[in-house]
Amino acid sequence: MNQHAKRRHQAALNSLADETPEPVEAGPKRLLTTPEAGLRQHVVAEDAAGQRLDRYLAGLADAADEALSRTRIQSLIEEGLVAVDGRTVTDTKAKVRAGQTIAVNIPEAAPAEPMAENIPLSVVFEDEHLIIIDKPPGLVVHPAAGHETGTLVNALIAHCGDSLSGIGGVKRPGIVHRIDKDTSGLLAVAKTDAAHQGLAALFADHGRTMNLDREYLALVWGVLRRLTGTVDAPLGRHPVHREKHAVVRGDRGREAITHWQVEETFEGINGTPAASLVRCRLETGRTHQIRVHMAHLGNPILGDALYAGGFRTKAGLLNERARPLLESLDRQALHAARLGFDHPVTGEPLSFESEPPQDMMRLIEALREPAASS
Repeated sequence: MNQHAKRRHQAALNSLADETPEPVEAGPKRLLTTPEAGLRQHVVAEDAAGQRLDRYLAGLADAADEALSRTRIQSLIEEGLVAVDGRTVTDTKAKVRAGQTIAVNIPEAAPAEPMAENIPLSVVFEDEHLIIIDKPPGLVVHPAAGHETGTLVNALIAHCGDSLSGIGGVKRPGIVHRIDKDTSGLLAVAKTDAAHQGLAALFADHGRTMNLDREYLALVWGVLRRLTGTVDAPLGRHPVHREKHAVVRGDRGREAITHWQVEETFEGINGTPAASLVRCRLETGRTHQIRVHMAHLGNPILGDALYAGGFRTKAGLLNERARPLLESLDRQALHAARLGFDHPVTGEPLSFESEPPQDMMRLIEALREPAASS
């Protein structure tokens, strides 16, 4: 950051209100376990009599912290995999009675074989061992519920054929690390098992004893109170909103460390501090790590519907050109801009950089324009 930019950052800090709310720390996380396949039996207690069958079983799963949704339970009932006192029941609304024995047969998971799909890929580097992709926003990395097709894995199968490493399993061939669907940028994929093992060890080491450099560019709301800093705050599942992650206390979360540096600050209407461009370097790689850590600082990422919902009204601070560009972005303004490591097979130092995609670059350029006073 040049001296002019530093002065702008300090001026923005001086205009910040002192009443900025402290981030709220989440309570203890609640881990859900995958239910084991096989037959299980339950005897209906007196206080459960009269409940619907699907609700009764869903309550048991919830009490056992199992990842068995009511929708999935309804499917099991309708498929004839639930019996009451030895007789198959397919009515999800059937009422249970005290003393009845409910038997549930949970089948083995049968992941679908991903199909090759001709999806264009931006290949930054490729050899016989690995491939580096510049992932566009909106592309899911691997198949999952609701995204069985149209993923990066489907594209890689078409591009690489049978050369992808199988260590990742049927649905994740070659995948060693991932970035969120709506995050863009650099991603390494293993084509051989040797490369997969080497990359897996590298990412598990988090660059502490081996060479690994991962940097992201993020547009965040407001102005950070220093030019550089580190967030060292463990992450776990949000105790209430299961789709979210959160900072949690002590050993209830997994270690998560993000180093950040302010690259640029942007003024809004009437000279108010509106947003900042921040470079984040990952020391660990947890799910949603940068998104949660920036929100924890009180500077969530622009466009992040999951972690910046309370900042939607801040769009009114942006200049007239930036407002519609933020609305059309329709995703978090986060980009994996740099990836560096030693080749897991040859040992050759590799380093790759990627410019943010056009939608994010247009927003950055618009934010640089001076805003008219209201």
